[in-house]
Amino acid sequence: MSRSRPVSANAPKAEGMRLRARLRYFYHGSSPMAVRFRLAVIVIDFAIIGFFLAAPILHEAGLVFYVVDYLIAAVLAADLAARAYAHTDWKDWLKKPVVWVDLLVLATLLFPAWLFNFGFLRLLRLWTLLNSDFFWRTVGHKWDDTRVEEITRALAALVTFIFVVTGFVYATFRNRHDGISGYLDALYFTVATLTTTGFGDITLPGNWGRLLSIVVMLTGITLFLRLAQTLFKPHKVRFPCPTCGLQKHDPDAVHCKACGETLCIPDEGS
Repeated sequence: MSRSRPVSANAPKAEGMRLRARLRYFYHGSSPMAVRFRLAVIVIDFAIIGFFLAAPILHEAGLVFYVVDYLIAAVLAADLAARAYAHTDWKDWLKKPVVWVDLLVLATLLFPAWLFNFGFLRLLRLWTLLNSDFFWRTVGHKWDDTRVEEITRALAALVTFIFVVTGFVYATFRNRHDGISGYLDALYFTVATLTTTGFGDITLPGNWGRLLSIVVMLTGITLFLRLAQTLFKPHKVRFPCPTCGLQKHDPDAVHCKACGETLCIPDEGS
């Protein structure tokens, strides 16, 4: 009669360590399998962001909308839990601002009936994704300069701001102001105000409406200037100086501008 092998008291701990090791392999590894996993996560993220964009229209679908909403909440909750468990110190992970933004997005998904008016904050997921190390370790490693990354981050900030403001205007002024009867009206107002075009056919009422318009104009100009700066400023490459640690240099730099250390920046074609 065979005896069952006794279960070690450390078995659950060992299983937990193996699970953490697997998650670290997929979320932080550099192997082709790990990169493919992260690419799949990024594709799912973009699909979820597309759902967030269409949410004001899809909300009319009723029960179907809430079913999809909770499915997305489950996916995001599992992703956040996996990232936290894969991190060396989850307390340090919680200190990152992008994590709190993602938790806020998750809250609007878990309580859609109560927090639907804050659904416009879900579009912040685009900003957190395109500003995350997770994204650039997976996609950005194809470029050895910082130009593409900086342009993408600046464009992400501008697009996110446009749709967050559009969602706020739609949720706040829809059916309360004659000019805002649909999502397209809110988007039209946001773009017209942000670009300071000022057609004047749609204006927000009251002092709060004027204050919001001022904030949109000032922030929009700032974001446009930042995008223009990243488009036209001189090209830089990322190459840490071995002496002072300066990260960005001219592509043909021979010496570090900060400390004078001799640099050996590889050619783009090498």
